[in-house]
Amino acid sequence: MSLKAGMAQLCLSCSISCAQCVKAKYIPKSFSLPVTNRGGGLYQNVTSDEKQRTQKRSERLAVGVPVAKISLSWRLPVCRGMSLDSPRGITQDENSKLRVALICGGPSAERGISLNSARSVLDHLQAEDIEISCYYLDTNLQVYEISAIQMYSNTPSDFDYKIEGMTKSYLSLTEFFHQLRGTTDIVFPVLHGKLGEDGGIQRMLESAGLPFVGTSAAAASMAFDKFAAAEELGRLGFATLPSFLIEDSVADANSLVQWFDKNGLDRSDGRVVVKPARAGSSVGVSVAFGVEQAIQKAEQLLAEGVDERVVVELFAEGGKEFTAIVLDSRIGSTSQPITLLPTEVKLRAPGDVDADGEIFDFRKKYLPTSQVVFHTPPQFPLEAIGEIRQGAAKLFQLLGLRDFARVDGWLLPFSCNINMNRHGVGKGDKLIGQMDSGIVVFSDINLMSGMEQTSFLFQQAAKVGLSHAGILRAIVDCASSRYAQIPPLKAENNQIIQEPGSDEYSQSGKKKVFVLFGGDSSERQVSLISGTNVWLNLRTHKELDVSPWLLSPKGGDQENKSVWALPYSLVLRHTVEEVVEGCMELLEPNTAASGSILREQVQSELMEHSSALSTGEGINMEDEKPRELTLKEWIQEAKDNDAVVFIAVHGGIGENGSLQKLLEDARVPFTGSGPEASRLCMDKAATGKALAPLFETGVFTARRIVFNVHEFMKNGSEYGDAKSFLDGTFASRKMWDNLLEDLQSTSICVKPAADGCSTGVARLSCPEDLEVYLKSVVERLPRLLPGSLREAHGIIEMPESLTEMLLLEAFVETDPVMVASASNSSTEVTSDCRLSWEGKSRWLEVTVGVVGGKGEMYALNPSITVKESGSILCLEEKFQGGTGINLTPPPPALVSEEAIKGCRRRIELVANKLGLEGVARIDAFLHADTGEVIIIEANTVPGMTPSTVLIHQALAEQSPLYPRMFFKKVLDLALAKQAVMAKV
Repeated sequence: MSLKAGMAQLCLSCSISCAQCVKAKYIPKSFSLPVTNRGGGLYQNVTSDEKQRTQKRSERLAVGVPVAKISLSWRLPVCRGMSLDSPRGITQDENSKLRVALICGGPSAERGISLNSARSVLDHLQAEDIEISCYYLDTNLQVYEISAIQMYSNTPSDFDYKIEGMTKSYLSLTEFFHQLRGTTDIVFPVLHGKLGEDGGIQRMLESAGLPFVGTSAAAASMAFDKFAAAEELGRLGFATLPSFLIEDSVADANSLVQWFDKNGLDRSDGRVVVKPARAGSSVGVSVAFGVEQAIQKAEQLLAEGVDERVVVELFAEGGKEFTAIVLDSRIGSTSQPITLLPTEVKLRAPGDVDADGEIFDFRKKYLPTSQVVFHTPPQFPLEAIGEIRQGAAKLFQLLGLRDFARVDGWLLPFSCNINMNRHGVGKGDKLIGQMDSGIVVFSDINLMSGMEQTSFLFQQAAKVGLSHAGILRAIVDCASSRYAQIPPLKAENNQIIQEPGSDEYSQSGKKKVFVLFGGDSSERQVSLISGTNVWLNLRTHKELDVSPWLLSPKGGDQENKSVWALPYSLVLRHTVEEVVEGCMELLEPNTAASGSILREQVQSELMEHSSALSTGEGINMEDEKPRELTLKEWIQEAKDNDAVVFIAVHGGIGENGSLQKLLEDARVPFTGSGPEASRLCMDKAATGKALAPLFETGVFTARRIVFNVHEFMKNGSEYGDAKSFLDGTFASRKMWDNLLEDLQSTSICVKPAADGCSTGVARLSCPEDLEVYLKSVVERLPRLLPGSLREAHGIIEMPESLTEMLLLEAFVETDPVMVASASNSSTEVTSDCRLSWEGKSRWLEVTVGVVGGKGEMYALNPSITVKESGSILCLEEKFQGGTGINLTPPPPALVSEEAIKGCRRRIELVANKLGLEGVARIDAFLHADTGEVIIIEANTVPGMTPSTVLIHQALAEQSPLYPRMFFKKVLDLALAKQAVMAKV
């Protein structure tokens, strides 16, 4: 059969023309292609070819040939109706790449998590043999082809704003899938919640005949529905918690009362969980007490349109919560699910529920918090962990899930007074997961687990020796094995970047880099995220040997503070305290021994069953242990290893010059500014004085008063009487009026004079605000909760140590910039119909990154900060993915090009005046017309989290710097400084 005739037969049931098919890279134009058209589309009748592929892999494995060197002889573009009978003997081009289409966004409440997950997949999956194309799906199911640069946008709003008019969009999903059939080998739909996990996107991909990662549409539809899944699990013999389904807008109170009675619950205060059946992980989940409150919460979910089905479920009283990743391993059509090491989810007050009846909710799951701690593996008996692993794998297989999933559940004590559903077993029969000591209950199935950098997926994978790239490649390779036309991936390519001409590094070996993060400041959790991100990016460079180190939040004097050398898995914990706790656990002999047993067991299963990991490629078989040093010993170790230190410690000794002085005295090179500049910038009052000479150049600082809290409490001050403050008769009005008069302002911006970025920063709008703030400082409250002050604000993290000096500044009034929907006609919008700004004051808050050598600092593009709550940015809005909106560079509708140029010139003057070097960030107010600036503060160790504004600015340069190259640039500057010092 000729090629033309063969292609005609291939395209009978798809809309791609023969010419388009011939253009595909995998079919040479000069050979004849015999085709047997079986009909029925891509998903039918592939068994024989899968068996051939299985046999081929097995034969190779039997003689010790690595899986990575196996390649199928050819592959076709994916067309619906394509025959999968294949000729052999045509060698695939070794330089060809697996083309992966990454889809993110979607219409669900979890779309922000989807964007963070997709960014992480992009960072860790792309490699020499994988080519990733990115696509964004908005809430209206409009598809946009986006660049890798746009993947580093912060929030859904940020995405929505930036894609309009800037990227290619498709007229319809049909058109989108039409293109993918000719340009993509496999689709990775990183969509959480509705559409992404309920079978919606899967059904579309199946209809279009596109290979994809994840569970089939039919299986996904059933598993995603919490009520339907529980019913099916019960039928299959699993223990399930009793549940009640509400589908009508008005719940049947009588039926719910009967259900309460049947399960021994008190009608007035019996505790239950109320959750949408089909809204995704943790969305809308809450605890209710009694029938009345359960009905209220259920009807609220229905009224708000969160879901059309609401589940009322028995609260797992006395239970211990866990979550487990199941990784599919298959050779051909034979699936062998393997459960990784589960994670115990433990609230700080076990069994307690806060005043609002919340449990492990959406926020606790996706943002760092001290309210919950995780243990991987769980602090359960080995028998219970075994039951969890076996049960999760069996659930995965019986429900027909594919590739990977996350399963949540409870370990309940045998003594728990819960009548389990026993749909699938007789009274005397044993339920799956039932033990003499307790019972395992699976409550939620997540078909597209979160894939942020420190997610459960990567935590549990790291515990058994799989890197971020390793687990993602295993998932994609497993999915690819279902499709005969896609050859297996090569041995794990750990994102190694080939860079010729790296003369500054030793040619005899890798340059050692110590990344330090953590500390004891209120910014330590952000520091953990920054340090983790820096470490993961730098370790992709072939010539670097990068190790992560944690500065403990506790310890003695400065030089005797503890520094921990961390194994890969411990870096991925959510808080600094968790990391330290994990270090202690791994050094405890019994805990370490049981952990090693479990680790080796999972590794053995992976080696035996996973076609992607059968040779051990990508698995670190060593069971690494943490090491504890003093800071003095750590600096000596850095010196002995000729290492360069990458400082990612925010606030405290990381920015006040102390750490820099210790390193400088030991002649250990480090990133960022020196001790003098760091000390100066940490003291915000001193920073203002240092910048006073720049007044004539258009660089200003706000009017300010340095307020000595210690002196005030001891002797009072010219502004108030400490005695009356302490006994509750404080005349705050008089003090307030005096402060406003001196500052010539109507409100006050207050901040610690010498603490990190955003710590304790608040807007005071009335005398009562002043009183609340001062009391919080004196009483050393850890934070001010939303609603504490008159103006709307988020959580305000207060300083960890006693604050002696406060800086009271005239609050600079700005008109808020709002990202407006094009359909919103209720407000006047700018010419681009997306930004709303009154612009009366003409001042805008900006942040600007600066990079370079001392005296030669270069200002990146400024970013306008759009606040999501209140008038002061909180830590989350500045640094954590999923919150805050940054517009980089400022759009012309707000700031003229000349004003931006003027701003950058002035910021460079400021950086050089302060003696900054390496990398830093300067926050300021920018005048939209003149480019003049009012400096807020300079940060010598800026946030370096995955979606921080610094990354946006580096990507906005004419020659964009992606994160891994940006951090490498910062490292190079430190080494260049070392080279200059060596010559002196």
